[in-house]
Amino acid sequence: MLEILVKCNPADLTTFMKNSPYIFLDDEIPRNQISALPSIYFCRAVIQRTMHPWERDALLVRKSFQEKPPLYNLLIELACTRTSDEFLGARKAFQCLYSESVEEFVAVKVQGFQRRLLVALVSTYRYEGMRIDEAAIKLECQKLARAIKTDHRNEIENDDEVLRILTTRSKHHLKTIHKCYKEDYDSNLEEDLDDIQILRDTVNCLCAPPIYFSKILDTAMSICPAVQEMEALTRVIVTRTDVDMKDIAAEFDRKYGATLIERIEAAALGNYRDFLVALVKRGMAN
Repeated sequence: MLEILVKCNPADLTTFMKNSPYIFLDDEIPRNQISALPSIYFCRAVIQRTMHPWERDALLVRKSFQEKPPLYNLLIELACTRTSDEFLGARKAFQCLYSESVEEFVAVKVQGFQRRLLVALVSTYRYEGMRIDEAAIKLECQKLARAIKTDHRNEIENDDEVLRILTTRSKHHLKTIHKCYKEDYDSNLEEDLDDIQILRDTVNCLCAPPIYFSKILDTAMSICPAVQEMEALTRVIVTRTDVDMKDIAAEFDRKYGATLIERIEAAALGNYRDFLVALVKRGMAN
């Protein structure tokens, strides 16, 4: 079964789940041989791997506010690392599952700057093409620098231009701004936002997903990680296998001095370990 779960394409996995009632019950509770396995993390990994990506992301959106404190970074991850069509699908699935929109769900959970940023991020449908405006990039890079370099945190949080740039511009446009900022100010945009974690996560997810995901993985495999962090290991490996796992693994190897596979083998056990390692190998081979 592990071989099937690893080798199948995402579309085929959804069919596998629907046609395997002896394994799954109500899309959430594994039974028979899976329920007998010692690792609940393996069970969850199998379920996440076989779910439709839209439904899986819709459930993760809801989960981001079920934790205490809320996992703003998870919501940002979903809104910023998926394509516009992928997250639109998740928004549709969320409405079908919970009879409310993602936007209204998020808006009643947060206030102030966090509400303005998060609602804007989950509402946008970004242009996915490669066209950019060189003049606008230079100007917007300067606007971000002026807002960031101020000594007052409230200035950047209340800057409508910062919000507009981060929540409406295409990822290619923002990556070019990120490069321009590095060249003009000799520092990384996300590093200068270090004291505002919600903005740092937004920039990393939009401009440098491998850096963001490698950090999540390293934290998840640290000594005595929290339950939320351990669950993040499953989430990242499962959701990025067929997207950018090769880039994530390369960044992890470069930054942390050990391969991603080596760290997984040291941190996980049994079928769960074998499943994650096999997924990473699949992703690196693509």
